[in-house]
Amino acid sequence: MAYELGLDLSALDAIDTHVHIEVDDHGHNALPQPLVDAASKHFKTDGPRPDLDAVAAFYRERRTAAVVFTVDASRALGHRPNSSEEIALGAARNNDVLIPFGSVDPTSGAEALERAKVLAGDFGVRGFKFHPTVQNFDPSDQAFHPLWALLQDLGLPALFHTGQTGIGSGLPGGFGLKLGLSNPMLLDSVAADFPELPIIMAHPSVPWQDEALAVATHKSNVWIDLSGWSPKYFPPELVRHANSLLQDRILFGSDYPLISPDRWRRDFDALDIKETVRPKILKDNAVRLLGLAP
Repeated sequence: MAYELGLDLSALDAIDTHVHIEVDDHGHNALPQPLVDAASKHFKTDGPRPDLDAVAAFYRERRTAAVVFTVDASRALGHRPNSSEEIALGAARNNDVLIPFGSVDPTSGAEALERAKVLAGDFGVRGFKFHPTVQNFDPSDQAFHPLWALLQDLGLPALFHTGQTGIGSGLPGGFGLKLGLSNPMLLDSVAADFPELPIIMAHPSVPWQDEALAVATHKSNVWIDLSGWSPKYFPPELVRHANSLLQDRILFGSDYPLISPDRWRRDFDALDIKETVRPKILKDNAVRLLGLAP
């Protein structure tokens, strides 16, 4: 196994569960340039996209661990993805702060299953990232049941983008990307059919926030990460659930490099979150979900 856990949990201040490696070691971007530009405009950021070692150094300075990944949407976008294998190897050399997730293209059928087995078994990824809108698939379709069954058997979480996306935002036809594929209700049947599969719904799921909260409160294997939005814009119902019913299944995530964890945490500090709940969201829930404690 390439990745071995090297985190000193007692020295970590937080765990950011949503960090993109957009540029690989060779300077290749995970997305076509028009989508990179659209996302930068949407998030009002035009800063450089750091490579994996730069991401590790950035988080090390902040005493924060980061779950890192890319998205394999090669079939839908006709664009070579970044390598999940390289990300896992990079995480291994930075295993004091980085936790690798893999990504496979669900629409590739048996190939996705084989790659998932290799990424989990040979490279030690700790979960898998999916973006239904960018990968152009409906996660509730039974055609993808074998993949969800495999991840359930492996005991690894599946992280799904939900809600609006800055990728393709403002482009004619949204670059052909379909927002409805990221409606969190599509994950309800996945959670029901695979009750031992931990499912993370990424982001405040605008415009379907109530649907996301309904699924998460009904299905105990469903979690929510808070990435992609500044906390000052969180819908009141999301904050209320984070403080109460879902306090043990809400996760800190930034969406770096598009949103800085510094900005996210500054705005989170001003949010009306119970002091007993803050450490759960910032670190403790992720430790439990990812099996990081001895």
